[in-house]
Amino acid sequence: MKPLSRPSRTLLLAGLMLAASTAFAQTYPTKPVSLMVPYPAGGPSDAAARIFTVPLGKELGQQVVVENLGGVSGAMAAQKVLAAPADGYYIFQGSPNEVILSPLANAAVKLKAEDFRLVHPVTDAVMVFVARKDLPANTVDELIALARKSGDAPLSYGSVGVGSLYHLILESVQQQAGIKLMHAPYKGNAPLLQDIGGGQVDFAVLVYSAAMGALAEQGRLKVIGQLGAQRSELLKNVPAVSEGKELKNFSYKIWSGFMVPKNTPEEVVQRLHKAIGATLKDPTVRAQLAAQTQVASAPMSLAESAKFFEAETARYRSIAKSINLQPQ
Repeated sequence: MKPLSRPSRTLLLAGLMLAASTAFAQTYPTKPVSLMVPYPAGGPSDAAARIFTVPLGKELGQQVVVENLGGVSGAMAAQKVLAAPADGYYIFQGSPNEVILSPLANAAVKLKAEDFRLVHPVTDAVMVFVARKDLPANTVDELIALARKSGDAPLSYGSVGVGSLYHLILESVQQQAGIKLMHAPYKGNAPLLQDIGGGQVDFAVLVYSAAMGALAEQGRLKVIGQLGAQRSELLKNVPAVSEGKELKNFSYKIWSGFMVPKNTPEEVVQRLHKAIGATLKDPTVRAQLAAQTQVASAPMSLAESAKFFEAETARYRSIAKSINLQPQ
């Protein structure tokens, strides 16, 4: 039998690899799938992830199991997913904080956004301006006017750390509105919210939560604006900042999505994308997310997901560069 030429061997090998990849995707998944949450159990990210496990498992025909791993602003969990085989059995629940911003703010983080592929965004949370109860400003326009008059005693704002999404947003506000604020970094949302309630810090931008809503109802703080392009269906009585005069076309939302390493087989990514899309249409999932003050993400094709992720990465890198954010 005449041996195959080199081009023929190459074609044969490519064909065998394609067939193997297709066969793998058709059988995927054959075992439980891990959903990696980059924070400890009990937090809002963990709560959202657990809403998806049963319906997503049903769509995939295999159990989906949450795995929690906190540390290094969520980057430790991201790194573990990248170190695992890129076969679709480790899905990362990521947001801008872990995959875009942590490498810009933390010198110990070596991953980059391009190491991941966003299969589909899954949740959108509402971000709001929240202020101490006696701050003489009841809208974001009034807050900016107050900041302009404060002179040598600038208003203080809290965030969950240098380089966090909330820090970058308020640096952007200062640039756009031409004001100067004093930054007070905190280790988490809970102590910051407590200090706003106690009057130790003037205001912050944070994700709206049931705890914040309860404090507002008790009159211990006030929610004066939301950052979406329009009012969220979850907070219809709070104006969007773009409705005012100072921050026209200013809109941000905090989103999370299910991601895989960039070299995961295309057929596996398509299988996951289809399953996630079906799960997001589930009325029970949507209702449970709403109870957590989160909204199920709008449908996106794989191409739209890629374009969205690329645009978000460029947006936050641009803000980080404009404020000269350096990794610490």
